[in-house]
Amino acid sequence: MSRLLYALGALALGQSALAAPQLSPRATTSLDAWLATETTVSLDGILKNIGASGAFAQSAKNGVVIASPSTSNPDYYYTWSRDSALTLKVLIDLFRNGNLGLQTVIEEYINAQAALQTVSNPSGDLSNGAGLGEPKFNVDLSAFTGSWGRPQRDGPALRAIALIDFGNWLIDNGYPTYAVNNVWPIVRNDLSYVSQYWSQSGYDLWEEVNSMSFFTVANQHRSLVEGSAFASRVGASCSWCDSQAPQILCYMQSFWTGSYINANTGGGRSGKDANTVLASIHTFDPAATCDDITFQPCSSRALANHKVYTDSFRSVYSLNSGIAQGVAVAVGRYPEDSYYNGNPWFLSNLAAAEQLYDAIYQWNKIGSITITSTSLAFFQDVYSSAAVGTYASSSSTFTSIISAVKTYADGYVSIAQAHAFTNGSLSEQYDKSSGLSLSARDLTWSYAALLTANMRRNGVVPPSWGASSANTVPSSCSMGSAAGTYATPTATSWPSTLTSGTAVSTTSTTATTTSTTTSSTSCTTPTSVAVTFDETATTTYGENVFIVGSISQLGSWNTANAIALSASQYTSSNPLWFVTISLPAGTTFQYKYIRKETDGSIVWESDPNRSYTVPAACGTTTATENDTWR
Repeated sequence: MSRLLYALGALALGQSALAAPQLSPRATTSLDAWLATETTVSLDGILKNIGASGAFAQSAKNGVVIASPSTSNPDYYYTWSRDSALTLKVLIDLFRNGNLGLQTVIEEYINAQAALQTVSNPSGDLSNGAGLGEPKFNVDLSAFTGSWGRPQRDGPALRAIALIDFGNWLIDNGYPTYAVNNVWPIVRNDLSYVSQYWSQSGYDLWEEVNSMSFFTVANQHRSLVEGSAFASRVGASCSWCDSQAPQILCYMQSFWTGSYINANTGGGRSGKDANTVLASIHTFDPAATCDDITFQPCSSRALANHKVYTDSFRSVYSLNSGIAQGVAVAVGRYPEDSYYNGNPWFLSNLAAAEQLYDAIYQWNKIGSITITSTSLAFFQDVYSSAAVGTYASSSSTFTSIISAVKTYADGYVSIAQAHAFTNGSLSEQYDKSSGLSLSARDLTWSYAALLTANMRRNGVVPPSWGASSANTVPSSCSMGSAAGTYATPTATSWPSTLTSGTAVSTTSTTATTTSTTTSSTSCTTPTSVAVTFDETATTTYGENVFIVGSISQLGSWNTANAIALSASQYTSSNPLWFVTISLPAGTTFQYKYIRKETDGSIVWESDPNRSYTVPAACGTTTATENDTWR
């Protein structure tokens, strides 16, 4: 079954549940300009879908993430463990990059998960962990007892990944007690579940096929690798993680067909599926190389799979008629899809783009692109003269391929732009012939996918999860299990304010497994922030320093449009250059400083690119970034 059993008339009813589905003249708006506003719409859309303060989720418990406000045709007014975890991972990434205003919603989500783990349900309960495989719950945190595809084994792994990220931030910034007491007990249960049940079949992320699923298995491997390291940081251990992670990695290799990744071991379909692209982006490690074993986004396997997956839709949707190879097209879950008559999904298009942005980041970091016989067809689609070999970043081939892949990736996002509503809202799907939005409105996962794709487009990446040290396949492999530990998590109080680098001892959020009370004072959330960039750079007479970056306010990497810094406070002992720029709150971007010489030539500071997220906390109107020329 899909989200809900498909019924006659659902297509028409799904469209009528939305505002008048008209395409707008968005094609005349540049992608950069659209993303500058759409990122704000998407974050707002997510927050509206989180109880109890969210405008569309006021009947949900605090911290409960609804899949969509849609309550009929289809009814998505539930909370899914998978969707919620993927959404919170995005919010935690934004929090990590400076949006500290997301503290309360992250804490409330953690409190809600502590409660949810104890809820007995049709899959089981916490005593042996089986209940953690229940895919969805009512928004009041009670069990959903209707017929459904259960168990689904990706939720615990994804929740552990999200919470480990936040737990590591807590430790890094002086709050280890909260990582130990509030985060680790929930994570330990999830890691125990993964280790015990990973080798047993379950329903895939589309809730239709009961088999072994690549998306699930890949994220299970990541969760155990990260889980073992996190256990050490909180003064614990995870022997069950250490024993099972290599076995899962070994099993992952069986999904590779030789030309693409087979999404499921059952189901009777081709296996060409967004499942595999989503797996690659959600196990992306910015510190890894183009590793085939962990199917990193820039790996030959992942790129070959990207082509096969995309090509499988070129003749399926009439929207794609006449579009050449190597040019982005509308893509969906899998070509045999019949849910709502089988259409493209926003999150699928954004995932296809995100994998390519990830690959660009990895190539730039590595300093070269390697084309193999496996990935050659992918590269030839976007760069016709591509040939097997390794191309250094100093070569024209490297530069041309990066540019071509960026254009290709942007094409997928532009398709999402073309079919979004005029107000920026994103539904689940858009019609394969007319392009009109349909199915569930304001899909939380669609908004999360937009935000992660935009961050990767701007070179903003999550922390490493350790892929480079967890990519050795054992010589002897087996599909086994290991017993972990299950215990009722007891969430306690949280700090009233979390600040980077300094712990705060006072508490204002009291959390139990059933309710959360937060005291706060009202303030205005900014739409823009005046950011001052202070750059220490020693120069000679006639040289000037500029800032250029990935957003339009910083010239969109065009050095002719770079912003000049002032040297009015420059001294020999303090060679300060500075400029204040008004930037949209919450925007994440990449930038560098350049020096323009007296003869007009340009000198770039050394790699890597810098990243910055404009603060979005209420009451914030100014910010300062201190840099030194590299």
